Amino acid sequence: MLWKLDVVKMNLSSPTLPLKCSIHVLQMPSRCRNALSIVVTTLFAAVVLFTILLAYVTGYQFIHTEQHHLSFGLYGAFLSLHLFLQSLFAFLEHKQMRSPAQTQHLHRSVALCIAAYQEDPDYLRKCLRSVRRISFPGLKVVLVVDGNRPEDRYMMDIFQEVMGGADQASNMVWKGNYHSNGSGGGGVRGGEGSTVHMEEAVRVARLVRRYRYSCIMQEWGGKREVMYTAFKALGDSVDYVQVCDSDTVLDPACTIEMLKILEEDPMVGGVGGDVQILNKYDSWISFLSSVRYWMAFNIERACQSYFGCVQCISGPLGMYRNSLLQRFLEPWYHQTFLGSKCSFGDDRHLTNRVLSFGYKTKFTARSKCQTETPTQYLRWLNQQTRWNKSYFREWLYNALWFHKHSLWMTYESVVTGFFPFFLVATVIHLFYRGRLWNILLFLLTVQLVGMVKATYACFLRGSLVMIFMSLYSLLYMTSLLPAKIFALLTINKAGWGTSGRRKIVLNLIGAVPVTVWAMVLLGGVAYTLYCETQDPFSETEKALLIAGTILYAFYWIILLVLYLAIVAKRCNKREEQYHLPYAEA
Repeated sequence: MLWKLDVVKMNLSSPTLPLKCSIHVLQMPSRCRNALSIVVTTLFAAVVLFTILLAYVTGYQFIHTEQHHLSFGLYGAFLSLHLFLQSLFAFLEHKQMRSPAQTQHLHRSVALCIAAYQEDPDYLRKCLRSVRRISFPGLKVVLVVDGNRPEDRYMMDIFQEVMGGADQASNMVWKGNYHSNGSGGGGVRGGEGSTVHMEEAVRVARLVRRYRYSCIMQEWGGKREVMYTAFKALGDSVDYVQVCDSDTVLDPACTIEMLKILEEDPMVGGVGGDVQILNKYDSWISFLSSVRYWMAFNIERACQSYFGCVQCISGPLGMYRNSLLQRFLEPWYHQTFLGSKCSFGDDRHLTNRVLSFGYKTKFTARSKCQTETPTQYLRWLNQQTRWNKSYFREWLYNALWFHKHSLWMTYESVVTGFFPFFLVATVIHLFYRGRLWNILLFLLTVQLVGMVKATYACFLRGSLVMIFMSLYSLLYMTSLLPAKIFALLTINKAGWGTSGRRKIVLNLIGAVPVTVWAMVLLGGVAYTLYCETQDPFSETEKALLIAGTILYAFYWIILLVLYLAIVAKRCNKREEQYHLPYAEA
């Protein structure tokens, strides 16, 4: 009541105060709703985490055999429900995708930004040829090369070769970049050098906006510096910005399919496409990556897309609303973590910036591309370590905006964020429990879950090749799991990523966590064997061990025979790896 009287008195003394007070009163419900959303979301996340912890710690079992050799409990039921819901929502999202939207708004302007660093000439040429075939009128193309040394010149030459005449295409070698004048001092200094740098920056922007095809070679600064140059030079000259990596072959319809999603809903700030593997038959690791990619995009991200909260729009194929992108361009570039400037996770943080504004992010399987993946085990491991560093870092940032989106985003983030730690604890517990059957049962369970997921993927994709997804389970347990823990422990360390593709650099750092993890597991097996010698097997346990061993061996024999018959004979036959219609590029 006193508050109301004070407002009346202030209104009498100033003619502008009634308007200010009314605006303030209108804002209060919005702030209350925002605070309520934060409270509800936080409580929901706590409940989800507490439920998982309770199910895991108590080990409550619904059914079990007399001596608990086999059982099904609350924790297993929770994970089974998670897989079922994820598969269900992915199926519903794909069902919506099958109803194509009408092609409209072709007068919208779109710029395709390509980031290149020491790219394999063959991959870059294929990428640019596929760009020329994109079926979108007036598409602007900006290639930014991370490096301006003579040995980087070949990328600009390839661009000139493929993209055509000087009336539409232009190029420039920039001594520096937007944050360096090229003097080697690591920044932009004042004086004459600063004036020259500003003139070059203006020239870059003018060139990018004037020509349909433009190529900029600039001082090395990392992928984020390259992306920043393209975004900054474009400014507000286009409606949408599409991103692409220089090792990616694009489908002719990829641009228009993503544009449809953005045009259908003004609250969609970014959309990603279906990224497949270009060199999947180069090695066993690239083939397993290809089936894993399909699962990651068409089930995991399709599920997230159903709720409008895709948590990473992949760098090879994505599109953003430019008016939104320009609003957070500077904070995105200057991102820091624990006092250090972030040098990886550029695409995931770009997606998180979109989500932080309350905009939705989507996925469409109708927009496709193929991209290169590491063919060597250690290079793949280093790539996964780098990606997991950015995942854990961005998980913390993403948690700040849970309240702006569906509760599914909160739920899935909690489950996927904490699952590796529960899994590590489970493995160590079972391997050091002293019973051989526990280890064998765990291995059987891992492959069973992998087979269930692979079978569903075969149904959804309509291809039996997805049955090999179950093989990825072993790769996850032996390599990816320790890489995740190592990534978390070294989260603020830069580097250790994949190198340029023209010259592959072998980095042995990724082998460290895998070696340590192998020693932990082998120690557990040795301890278990020792314990088993002190306590003879019961007849029931003997029967279970024999049956389980036969089943496990039979599984691997069948899968390996199929792999040799279907996949191995096609490895290293590069002409067979391009199976999509746009591959002729």
